[in-house]
Formats: sequence, C-alpha cells, structure tokens
Amino acid sequence: MLSRRGATTGWRAALVCMHARYLSSQDTIYALSSAEGRSGVAVVRISGPMADQCLLQMTSKQLPPPRTATRRDITHPSTKELLDTAIAIRFPGPKSFTGEDSVELYLHGSRPVISGVLQALGTLPTYRAAEAGEFTERAFENQKMDLMQVEGLADLLHAETEAQRSQALAQMSGTIGQVYDAWRHTIMRCLAHSEALIDFGEDEDDVTDEAYEAVIQTVRDLKTSIERHLQDGRRGEILRHGVHVAILGSPNAGKSTLLNLLAQRDAAIVSPIAGTTRDVVQVPLNLAGYPVVLHDTAGIRDTTDVIEREGVHRALRCNDESQLKLVVVDVQDGAVDPALISLIDPSTIVVLNKIDATPPSTALLDAVAHAPVVCAVSCATGDGVDEFLMTLQQRVRGVFGTDRNDNNASSNVIITRERHRQHLQASVAHLGAFLAHPYQAELAAEDLRHAVTCMGRIVGRVDVEDILDVLFADFCIGK
Repeated sequence: MLSRRGATTGWRAALVCMHARYLSSQDTIYALSSAEGRSGVAVVRISGPMADQCLLQMTSKQLPPPRTATRRDITHPSTKELLDTAIAIRFPGPKSFTGEDSVELYLHGSRPVISGVLQALGTLPTYRAAEAGEFTERAFENQKMDLMQVEGLADLLHAETEAQRSQALAQMSGTIGQVYDAWRHTIMRCLAHSEALIDFGEDEDDVTDEAYEAVIQTVRDLKTSIERHLQDGRRGEILRHGVHVAILGSPNAGKSTLLNLLAQRDAAIVSPIAGTTRDVVQVPLNLAGYPVVLHDTAGIRDTTDVIEREGVHRALRCNDESQLKLVVVDVQDGAVDPALISLIDPSTIVVLNKIDATPPSTALLDAVAHAPVVCAVSCATGDGVDEFLMTLQQRVRGVFGTDRNDNNASSNVIITRERHRQHLQASVAHLGAFLAHPYQAELAAEDLRHAVTCMGRIVGRVDVEDILDVLFADFCIGK
C-alpha cells in the first residue's frame, strides 16, 4: 500500500508528464515525409499552431488559399537566400492529416535543397524536428484516427505484397474498428441495464423480468459472435508476418536446390556432400501476392555429429512452427525414411525430386499415398516445376481462405494483431463470467465493465499509452 507521500509523488510525476506532453503538442514540428536521398520530388511536412506563419516567413507572400497547390520561392527566413522554387499547399486544421494547421512543401529532391530547407526551419523559434511517428500521433490525439487505423497505417508502410497492402488499407478505412466499437457500445448498453437493476430492481419488476432477460440474451449472442470471430485461423496475423513454409527431407534430397529455384537466386549452398545445410536458412518471397517465408532445413537423419544433430532438432522445430511444409524425397532412394513419413499431415506437399534421373517407384508412391498433395519435379531440368508452383500458390491462398457463410458483420473482419486477439479473448471471458451469475447484480455489472474496457483498448478508447509509445516509435520520422 502506498504511503501518502508516495501517492503524492506519483501524482506529481503524472502531472509533470502530462504537462510536458501538452507543451510538446504546442510545438510546430517539421520533417522530410518522403524517402531520403535524391529524388524527383521531396515532401517536407510542417504541422502545428505556427505552420502558416512559417509559410509567410519563408515565402514573403500572403497565404495561398487552403488545399490549393501554389508555386512559391522558398527563402531562408533570416538571410532571404533562395533555397528552392517549390509547390506549397496549406491544410488548415481540423481538416488536415494531423487535425492541426499544416503545410506541405513539394521541393526538388536534391540533397542540398532538402538539407537547406530543413536547416532553415530549424532556425525558427518554437519549431523543432518531429520525432518518429509524431505526425500520426497528433492525428490520433486529435481523433483523426483511432488506434486500429494507426496500426493499419503502420502495416501499410511496411507492406511488401498486394495482400498485405489490401489488409492494411481495410484496417485504415475504419471498418474493422467500427465493428469492435459497435460491440463495445452493445456491452455498454447492457451495462446500463445491469446498473439499473442495482438501482431500481427492488421497485421495478419490468427491469428484472423481460428487459433484463433481453440483456442476458444480447450478451449471450455477442459472446457467440466474438467467439466465432476468434476462430479465424490467425489469417490476419499470418498475412502480416508471412506464411512460413518449411522445406524438409533427407540429406541430399534437393531441399536447398528447391529453395534456390523458388527464390530465383543462390540463397543456400548446394553441395553433393550430405549434411551441408546445418542451420535453418530463411528466404522471404512474394508468391502470388502473398508473403511467404521459406525455411531450408538440415537433412533429417540419425547422426552422431553434435552440430548436425542440433540442425535436425531445429528442422523438427521449424516443422512444428510452420503453416505449410514441403517434404522433399529423392526418387533415386526408392524408399522414404519413416521419420519423414511421420511428418506428413494435411499441411504437407510431398515433392518427389530428381525425376529426370528415374521415375518414382511403386513402393515409393505407396509410401506417400496418404499425403494430401504429391508433386513430381526435377529441380535440375525444371520438369514439373510449373505445376508444383501452381499447387504451392493454391495452398498458400488456402491459408487465408474461409469457409464461413454467416451474415455476421464480423465475417469480413480479420484480426491482424495478437494484441487484438488477447483483448477479444479477455472480453469473451468477462462476458462468460456475467452469464454465469447474471442476477448477482454487482458482480454482473463489474464483469461487463471489464468487457467494455477490453473492447475499448482495441480501438484506443481507454488508456493505451504503453502501446502508443512502441507503435509510434516504429514509424519513420516524417509520418
């Protein structure tokens, strides 16, 4: 338990932090918002209460109309040296990205021009260079974006495939947040009825009968909807990080050759010496618009070599952690190691390699007959590779498929982060606790309050300061 002095110190620290944050928000900030280096056009963004004043000081002309591209000579505010001839656009708040008065300068993208303008901005009082993600942070604080839209923007900036871009844009649109916010408001309405039971239950029979039974049914239906929403195979999270595909097989089966073939480069060392690959080699790949991470692993066999044995352990761990696996078999062996057969499951594609040397034997085909998909290829000649690639693409797309046909609003909403999932699971737990004792009014109301808080944390309706610090730090300086 805190002493009175300790509690006072805590409040003072909190007030100091809040005051510092307020003063920081009053600064006018600037940064290069386009990529660093030489380019055709470079964009410098300025945001804050003195944004318009900055434009006046660096152009010596009256302000241009809002949201109108206007040609301006950009000069140093002190020396009046010409720095560039640029396009300037004003965005008066609150109709701007940050919700504040903002200015964007579209400069010629040479390094001396960019550095000259940024240095000139630094000479102005009350102006400072923006921190990483600070423009987006101000947009969040000014309620131009909710927390999920901020996360969607972060995902868009890091997107490397078409599917990642589409998912990020869907989250930025606010549709996903609207579903969670609607769930939150549903729980809040139920909480209001539950609290009415506490206040008026002894005097008003209708509160405890039909109306409250409807509340219980609403909570039950909502709990079912969230549980169904959670049964998504983690598609959104996998899409953000990539589908992990393990390449497994006996030594010298052609695993590294297959990896190089898929990567279209020499990503792994290929050698006729069995056991060349010891550690897991990871290669990111854009496959049919989806992010894929290939894992070339050590050949699976019994060995007394300590290092190779560790490689086999890592290969088996990779097998457990991957969404798909390619079990590569050398058809020249005529048989399949039982250890490999045990790895075949519904997520497996068996790849019969080196068919240019000999066709697969009947015994070998029988040994892998229980595999969901079997492809015969020659990594050396390319025979069968096109068919194999089509199969792999289909299986990758299948990871993100869904067989749900319900009309629930959440059916097209995908959970994109583990943070969202944890809060949804916690909300379900609290709704379940409510349903376990709905007529114990005080306890039931408390369960609903916790559920509201959990849903609010997803979209940033309650305190999420620790999340924001990590999230904004992951943005580039000018965003």
